Amino acid sequence: MSLKHPFKTSFGVVERKDFFITEVINHDGTRGYGESVAFTVPWYTEETTETCLHVIESFLIPLLREHSITHPDDVTDIFRVIRRNNMAKSALEGAIWDLHAKQQGVSLARALGGLETSIDVGISIGMKPTIDDLLSDVEESVDQGFKRVKVKIQPGWDIAVLREIRHHFPSLDIMADANSAYTLRDAPHLKQFDDLQLLMIEQPLAHDDLIDHAKLQQQIKTPICLDESIHSIEDVRQALALRSCQIINVKIGRVGGLTEAKRIHDLCKEHNIPVWCGGMLESGVGRAHNIALSTLPQFVLPGDIAGSAHYWKKDIIMPEVVVEDGEIFVPDAAGIGVNIDKAALEQFTVAQYSYSFD
Repeated sequence: MSLKHPFKTSFGVVERKDFFITEVINHDGTRGYGESVAFTVPWYTEETTETCLHVIESFLIPLLREHSITHPDDVTDIFRVIRRNNMAKSALEGAIWDLHAKQQGVSLARALGGLETSIDVGISIGMKPTIDDLLSDVEESVDQGFKRVKVKIQPGWDIAVLREIRHHFPSLDIMADANSAYTLRDAPHLKQFDDLQLLMIEQPLAHDDLIDHAKLQQQIKTPICLDESIHSIEDVRQALALRSCQIINVKIGRVGGLTEAKRIHDLCKEHNIPVWCGGMLESGVGRAHNIALSTLPQFVLPGDIAGSAHYWKKDIIMPEVVVEDGEIFVPDAAGIGVNIDKAALEQFTVAQYSYSFD
């Protein structure tokens, strides 16, 4: 699927996104849907769409064939023998969660324990050719009612940009997302962010770091949010013990599925650490999973869950995700609460793989 507008971050530009949409069909014909959020290039994590296919075909599906499943939580335990490859795991586990919720006759949000009927949402804006272009996008987002704005930054595109945004929008909740573009040597520079009253700075240092983030958090007042460093509940435990951050970004694909995401949520709730749901340029299927997860009580900060039309000319779900004055109303139908637009899915499909468990 081609994005409406190129999305630029410190590690590259995305103009087109490849997906695996996973469909799990029960013996009675009930269908559950999931999505792989990996990119074609391993710049966010080590995974790609090609590695996801390999791991799903060669390891995860054989494991599912060997075990019985009574609850989606079982899938996380079954897959534990495979190291990492969390986006491949999540693609299957999410479809099984959707199927489970439909079998129970409840929404995915309720199956996870969520109670909210609507969620506040923010928006993520990539780097633009000029500051004026960025300010125009921020203004449009504010006019549309988004509860906060996240902007991508990197050395040379940070302090001046953020100061301009703060000058024009003095009361706006602003996040800065560095995607690991800095090192601890940049601490004096990053300390300047404290004057901008940011909601947080996301993953300023290395993608696999906890220790240097702890050192940086001691030197700056701006709350650090960890993203790429968090792949499991064990990573969260270590981050909290080290005081590496004050906020956690939970991405379902990055942590291996909804079960692990919920466990991370529960631990953060226990320690009063705010969490929010990050986005990976999902189609409507992955977006529906994010909406359901965001109904859990410790998701107290708006997530990156903009409407379908913000990213895609045509999504693959009906109805598409719509944001109204910075809120999304949570579907109450069984499962993910939306239907697959089969004509659109067929239009975008370039290959299909089927596996029988009979």
